Amino acid sequence: MKQGVQGSPGKPVAARGEHPCAERPVPLPRGAVRRSSVRGQILDALRTALVTGDLRPGEVYSAPALGERFGVSATPVREAMQQLALEGAVEVVPNRGFRVVERGARELAELAEVRALLEVPVMMRLARTVPAERWAELRPLAEETVRVAATGCPAAYAEADRAFHRALLAPAGNEQLVRIAEDLHRRAQWPPVRRGRADLVADAAQHVALLDALCLGDVEVVRGLVHRHFAGAS
Repeated sequence: MKQGVQGSPGKPVAARGEHPCAERPVPLPRGAVRRSSVRGQILDALRTALVTGDLRPGEVYSAPALGERFGVSATPVREAMQQLALEGAVEVVPNRGFRVVERGARELAELAEVRALLEVPVMMRLARTVPAERWAELRPLAEETVRVAATGCPAAYAEADRAFHRALLAPAGNEQLVRIAEDLHRRAQWPPVRRGRADLVADAAQHVALLDALCLGDVEVVRGLVHRHFAGAS
């Protein structure tokens, strides 16, 4: 098995080699080289590439070619791609590799509807039962989504967005719920929906407004905000 080419901390691993299909280079995310698991590095890198559009919907990517770009063998790439296939981000193309799924507006709307059906009732129950001080603990996560949104980076915002929503559901004490909700959320972020900085900032502002309403115990405002948030979800 080839050994990964490690860069210095905070810098992406250098890509190696070319492939006759001229697949676009997929950079490792900043800081990924600190991870001990090569498979974990590759999985994180591929997830980032899906959100940013570096892995393009409809295109087929082979594990050996991507391995050359990452400086690793095809094995961890193939394992990471198989995980992404389970998550619905790619599909196996026999004897060729993995095709990035293409999702139309209808499928994205369906994902948003399913998320709303799952999360809204839970949020309404939590709004009535969770004390204000518990919600106040989530303030740093809400503010982080605002900070990241201001950068206009879709991959960074996707991660911060999921972290905030995961924390909102955590008081329910249902790990399966949190896991399923996060999987749906991640699916809704692939392929990337082209949203500008203003869209991200508006989305993050809804997080802050929702947290304010939860801290105040204003159930009706919470109801309106969560429905509006999922109506605009993508």
